[in-house]
Amino acid sequence: MEKRSGTPINSQKFRKLSDVDMTEVQLNNLDDSSAKETVEIGSFQGNDQSNHVQHTKWFRSRLFLISVVFSALLITAMCIGFVVHYGMSGDVGDMETVSYWPVDLPKEQKEWYDQGIDELQKAVSRQFNRRRAKNVILFVGDGMGPNTVTAARILGVKEEGLLRWEQFPDMGLLKTYCADKQVPDSFSTATALFGGVKVNYETGGVDANVPLGNCSASLKEDHHVQTILKWAQVDGMRTGFVTTTRVTHATPAALYAHVPDRRWECESGMPAEAQGQGCMDIARQLIEQPTGQSINVIMGGGRQMLVSDVTGSAADPLDTWAGQSKDGRDLIRDWRLKKADEGVSHAVVQNNRELWNLNGQDVDYVLGIFANGHLMYDHERDRSDAGMPSLSNMTLKALEVLGNSDKGFLLVVEAGLIDQAHHRGNARKALSEVLELNAAVESTLSFLKSLDRLDETLVIVTADHSHSLTINGHPDRGSSILGLAGNSKTEGTPYTTLTYGTSYQGFQVDPQTQSRKDPTADDITAWEYTQQAAINTDENLHGGSDVTIHADGAMSYLFHGVHEQSYVAHAISYALRIGRFRDSSIAETLAELTPI
Repeated sequence: MEKRSGTPINSQKFRKLSDVDMTEVQLNNLDDSSAKETVEIGSFQGNDQSNHVQHTKWFRSRLFLISVVFSALLITAMCIGFVVHYGMSGDVGDMETVSYWPVDLPKEQKEWYDQGIDELQKAVSRQFNRRRAKNVILFVGDGMGPNTVTAARILGVKEEGLLRWEQFPDMGLLKTYCADKQVPDSFSTATALFGGVKVNYETGGVDANVPLGNCSASLKEDHHVQTILKWAQVDGMRTGFVTTTRVTHATPAALYAHVPDRRWECESGMPAEAQGQGCMDIARQLIEQPTGQSINVIMGGGRQMLVSDVTGSAADPLDTWAGQSKDGRDLIRDWRLKKADEGVSHAVVQNNRELWNLNGQDVDYVLGIFANGHLMYDHERDRSDAGMPSLSNMTLKALEVLGNSDKGFLLVVEAGLIDQAHHRGNARKALSEVLELNAAVESTLSFLKSLDRLDETLVIVTADHSHSLTINGHPDRGSSILGLAGNSKTEGTPYTTLTYGTSYQGFQVDPQTQSRKDPTADDITAWEYTQQAAINTDENLHGGSDVTIHADGAMSYLFHGVHEQSYVAHAISYALRIGRFRDSSIAETLAELTPI
């Protein structure tokens, strides 16, 4: 190899080129024969320069440009393909099966792994029903807070089971505070549920401009809150409600009445001043006002509010803690005469036999009053022909009547005795009434399925508020929820799994020891047993926790997170296209665009 000289090159033919200079030389002298001469520039050799020239020709060629364009198009097509593939077949929401590696596990682990796979399978195979609802059935468990549901589940189907509504695909939580209280009553919460507006404690059908007991403010129509029942009637739908309480009690009254005090069920509960100002009691509003008169199905108790001077019996006692009409009214007779004058098919039923014999397809209006006060608890009601119907019986008959219209229906079903039992501190009664509500939900779903109406009906189960029931200690799995949790580590005295925060006989003291009474001195599983509580007061008071809401059927996905309780009325009116959403192109557009 020729040895390079260490002497600097000073010839004009040779000079050190920059990268730009080198490129210019190569491009400007491609055809110059002198380009074939050996040029020593740094470490470049003649063969390297020749190869570089050939590469430059290739990059400037038409074939190269075509190759680049083709490659770009191919890559773009592949990207689009991947997007489509993973956007459709790869969406876990469209999967029909869940693939997983089988693992050999001990049975103590396998049980929970298998259960997890089953639940995951249900989750990934969910189908969203975006169909506009034709019908809505709203079940309300009065006072059915989360602890009440848990305790009833354990009592009815053990820890591993689920109540029927807990199997619904969609659920959320509702915040139950009212306009002026952290812990609400049933009248204010029912107004939020049915009217979409939070109002003051113990008022109903009137907004927060109306203070408790203020008759003059309640008479202003601008302060009246309209409800889903009224909106449905305007749209030509059939409407109805079923309750195990008086039909004039707080929850059902919020559907049709506008009063500043829930105690105004009949005239005897109203102050003379309010009557003089022209305020009307709840019972009269049900029978004499347009919204009440247009209700197709009314079922529950409350005869003592509708008819004056009724007498009670052991099988049908009066509600002595509530009022009783004394003004000579007979609103049941007035209702019948009104329907006869209108020439519409109607029926009044007042016991099991009359309800069973009623052909729901032959009548348009039904008034069922089955008790002087509230209905009897399900475990103690008379099941004979002369007795009172169950919540399931009333609900199914109501569905027969309401189903006679092509325009759909709205039905509200209240399990009101859950709350009544809690107020007396009788946990077993309250849990039993939850299980009766569960039976009513099951029978309703079976009825809808038999008529192929499940997909067009929105079924909702919720509560208006909670109670102060607590589940305590560390009882063994499988223990009776009505049993003992253990002994106090400070007192040494046993305590029950279920207790209350407040109760009218809750703080129980042993007169000899002046310590908390030993509950085992009583039959803690008895129907009449009153659970112990931390604070004594006149009755068990409400709790302020959120309550659950479960939904299935048409547009059930509208319930999906933590909501204000007032949201429920707006969601129902949207699903039915009533109220503000009636015949609304905006509503239809929202239905198309709502993400699921």
